[in-house]
Amino acid sequence: QVQLVESGGGSVQPGGSLRLSCVASGIALRRYVMAWYRQVPGQERELVARITEMEATNYIDSVKGRFFISRDNAKNTLYLQMNNLKPEDTAVYYCNANWIYIYWGQGTQVTVSS
Repeated sequence: QVQLVESGGGSVQPGGSLRLSCVASGIALRRYVMAWYRQVPGQERELVARITEMEATNYIDSVKGRFFISRDNAKNTLYLQMNNLKPEDTAVYYCNANWIYIYWGQGTQVTVSS
C-alpha cells in the first residue's frame, strides 16, 4: 500500500519559517518526480514547487527565493523549507509523487497570521 504522509505544518507569524516533510512508503521515491501543491478553500490546488529525479527544481514566482524543495532518497522523504512566510501562503499543503502512477498525501495545514 502506497502512503505519502506529510508533517510539519502549523501556525506561524508573518516572517516565520516552517519545514514540511513528506515520508513515502510503498514506493521508491527516487523514481518519482515529486512536488508540493497547496490549496485554499474554494480555489483550485496549485503547484508550489517541483523536483525531478535528477533534482532539477522549479517554483511558482510567488515563492521563489523563500521556499526550497529538496529530497532525501535514502530516507524516502521530500521536504519543503518555507522561509519569510506571508499570510497569502496560508493553505493546505499536499505532497505529490508522479511517475507511472500519481499519488497524493493527505495534506498538512499551514497558517500564517499575526
